[in-house]
Order: sequence, then structure tokens, then C-alpha cells
Amino acid sequence: MATTKNDHSDCQEYLRQISDYIDGELSPDLCAKLEEHLSGCNHCMVVVNTLKRTIELYQEEENATSLPAEAKKRLYSRLSLDDFLK
Repeated sequence: MATTKNDHSDCQEYLRQISDYIDGELSPDLCAKLEEHLSGCNHCMVVVNTLKRTIELYQEEENATSLPAEAKKRLYSRLSLDDFLK
């Protein structure tokens, strides 16, 4: 069973590997270590699940519904993506 660390000292290193993990490009050893970490770290699991869902939503373009202009403006502003509104 994985131990849970309250200080999240390992999270930064694991977060650097998440894209490769999701893309299936992480070595089996690193994949196993990351999965062990994820089993005991809800913070990193939220990041992985959020990224996976974001990718899924992006790929579902034909079923996408557009956001109302004001909601899009608030979202982009909150994510510091104002330059993409132009």
C-alpha cells in the first residue's frame, strides 16, 4: 500500500511526467511508480483526471457546445488566457 505524504514533496516530480503517462509514453518502471503515487495522492489524481477529461472534451469537438460570450470571457480571464479571446 502506498504511503500518503502530507508535504507532497514528491508531487512536483510526478507532475512533470503526467503528459507522458497519459500519452502512454512513460517507461513501465516509471509508470508503476507514478501509479503507486497516484493511489495515495488525491492531489495528483485530481490533476491526472482533470487533464484526461480536458483532452477528452477537446477531442469531442463535433459535439461541443459553445459557451455564452460572458462565461467564456470570465473563464479565459480566470485561466489567464485573455490573449486567446481576440
